[in-house]
Amino acid sequence: MTNAITRLKWIFLGLFAFGVVAIWGYQIFYVWPAKRCEQQQRWWDGATRTCATPLYIPALTGRPPGVSREDWSKRQAAAQQQRDRLGERAVADQAPPAVKIEPKPAEKPVEAPASK
Repeated sequence: MTNAITRLKWIFLGLFAFGVVAIWGYQIFYVWPAKRCEQQQRWWDGATRTCATPLYIPALTGRPPGVSREDWSKRQAAAQQQRDRLGERAVADQAPPAVKIEPKPAEKPVEAPASK
C-alpha cells in the first residue's frame, strides 16, 4: 500500500511540475512578447508570433492625409493631362494648379480582437 501512495505522490508531483513549466513557457514565449509589442503601439500576430510596424499610407503614396484615393487620382490625372498638353518645360515654370480638396472625416481604425 505504501508503494502505491509513494508512486502516486511522485506522479502528481511530476504532473504539477510539468504544468508549472508549461504555464511559464506560455507566458515567456507568447504573452510577454505580445504585451511588449502592444506597448510599442505595433501589431502583434499570434499565429506567426510576429511584431509588425503599421505603415502610414500617406507616407508611401505621397498623398496628403485625409484625401481619398479617388480625389488624389483625379488630381494627379489632371496634372498629367496639363503636362501632356503644355509640355514639361511650360509646366515647370508654372505653379501647380490649385485644387481644393476637402478631407473626409477620419475613420477610427478597426482594432483586431484581443487573442487570449
